[in-house]
Amino acid sequence: MKTSHRMLGTAVAVLAMAALASCGSGSEPAADGTVTLSFMTGSDQSTVDTSKALVNAFMKANPTIKIDMEQQPGGGEGDNVVKTRLSTGEMTDVFWYNSGSLLQALNPAQTLVDLTGDPVLANVQPDYLPVVTQQSKVYGVPATTLAAGGILYNRKVYADLGLQVPQTWAEFMANNEKIKAAGITPVITTFKDTWTSQIFVLADFYNIQAAVPNFAQDYTAGKVKFAGTPAALGGFQHLADVNAKGYANKGFGSATSDQGLKMLVEGKGAHYAMLSTLLPPLLADYPQTATDIGFFGVPGDDPAKNGATVWEPAAIYIAKTTEHLDAAKKFLAFVASPAGADAVTAAVKPSGPYRVKGAKLPDDALQVAKDLQVYIDKGATAPALEFLSPIKGPSLEQITVAVGSGLTPPAEGAAQYDKDVEKQAKQLGLAGW
Repeated sequence: MKTSHRMLGTAVAVLAMAALASCGSGSEPAADGTVTLSFMTGSDQSTVDTSKALVNAFMKANPTIKIDMEQQPGGGEGDNVVKTRLSTGEMTDVFWYNSGSLLQALNPAQTLVDLTGDPVLANVQPDYLPVVTQQSKVYGVPATTLAAGGILYNRKVYADLGLQVPQTWAEFMANNEKIKAAGITPVITTFKDTWTSQIFVLADFYNIQAAVPNFAQDYTAGKVKFAGTPAALGGFQHLADVNAKGYANKGFGSATSDQGLKMLVEGKGAHYAMLSTLLPPLLADYPQTATDIGFFGVPGDDPAKNGATVWEPAAIYIAKTTEHLDAAKKFLAFVASPAGADAVTAAVKPSGPYRVKGAKLPDDALQVAKDLQVYIDKGATAPALEFLSPIKGPSLEQITVAVGSGLTPPAEGAAQYDKDVEKQAKQLGLAGW
């Protein structure tokens, strides 16, 4: 699953701008002194709105630089457009693309500008850099906000029933029992949109890493498997537990994510394993989404190791073929500055914190963003596995639907996924497989 999913006010940023004047190369500006950058961004509404906000604010602050935007298609078609244009030398000056393991498919050493040690990165939080790094070289800046992956919950239901946010899976299941007794669906399940079935597994990675710190590295090297690692079985077991206890909504096999979100906001369901990025579009029809829906990470077994899995922001990169390197770097430095974050916040209500030093969430930020900020402040987050490893089997959502429907035992589902992963790892030519 991709998710695809997000700044000059400080002295550091001002110094960065000054430093940029002496780096890079580019073609001559137009006769009137202006330089025009081309910028390819995504096609979903949130990405378009975010990109427009950044571009308009940057051009206002830099009147000698104009930015022309174009949109790429979504999904696999968009991936192919990016890869093709990079390989043929026809990419825009700057472009929006995934961070994490998908970056390696762009062959960044040959196609992207290396930003390692550049003032462009002055305001980027260090925790973000690994997901835009390949072979120890840094290539991008965070384009948008961090996304929470875990349990969205209805805070009014919790208040009415006197429930506390669970710190362990056992506490979560105890809450579910009380919610069920109150006649409310404990865990909203929407398997019509099969991708939603993966969240319990994908969002459990914080717990896997807490128990097995080297899991991502060893998994990529073919040294460990899901079925052979008790902590990695957890997400599959969670799916089975919810089904076995009858905590899912009736008709969950034909329910859609839109229906699930509506159930959650209306309080007809208490929990929904989901990403926070799905919430902002609900605000128009359900303004209470901003305050009534909270977030907590998928609970593990040890309350002392409670944390959350996060989906890191997509990034903006510079194509190596750009003829306007100075201007492109100025734009990226603005994107990764508090001023850039403020420009985005004014246009798109953030559903998660920024990965930019000095960027603040507004007082009216979504509650889920504030909840995620607490995990970040205490250093209790881990990126989803897909940001740390290039391996993600294409059949996971079919496997998790079967496990979550009670058709496949969790251990068998994990073993099936290991086989699915093995095919992909061999296709990628990874060592150890």
